[in-house]
Amino acid sequence: MTPVLQFPPELLLRAQPVRVAFFDVDGVLTDGGLYFTEGGETLKRFHTLDGHGLKLLQRAGIMPAVVSGRDSAALRRRLAALGVTHLRLGTEDKAPAAQAILDELGLDWPAAAAMGDDWPDLPLLRRAALACAPATAHEEVLAIAHFVPRRAPGAGAVREFCDLLLVASGAYAAELEAAAR
Repeated sequence: MTPVLQFPPELLLRAQPVRVAFFDVDGVLTDGGLYFTEGGETLKRFHTLDGHGLKLLQRAGIMPAVVSGRDSAALRRRLAALGVTHLRLGTEDKAPAAQAILDELGLDWPAAAAMGDDWPDLPLLRRAALACAPATAHEEVLAIAHFVPRRAPGAGAVREFCDLLLVASGAYAAELEAAAR
């Protein structure tokens, strides 16, 4: 099966060295809405396209990591189901949290990509070799993004970013071929 996805060559070159991808949660892995039950329980809606993209990254040797200002049982349950183990949740100071993950992995910022949507994500986006923001992100975030997916956050935007990283790593075509068998 021949892949139909194409990305600009300069974007692929920027993405080639990426070995870890940082993701925010609200407004990136979700639609950004905050949902609470009457009892105060947090509800989150995740998209299966995004989840499969995170799994594909792991298979390609690109580590997904989540750095979020919020923490919830729903989020932890979803990330555990996806096998995402590098997490820093409930932290507003995202740069040191991401640096700790980089240190654990023996990597530095030139090997990192990041996807975020608001000001707390700016320190990661500015340091990462490849910055991504959903189209609904704040204007200041969009201004520094190298890549803006077409799909909405919580509805496939993360998958588009994962696909870019997979194409750049050379893993995309083989994964597509394996899935089409």
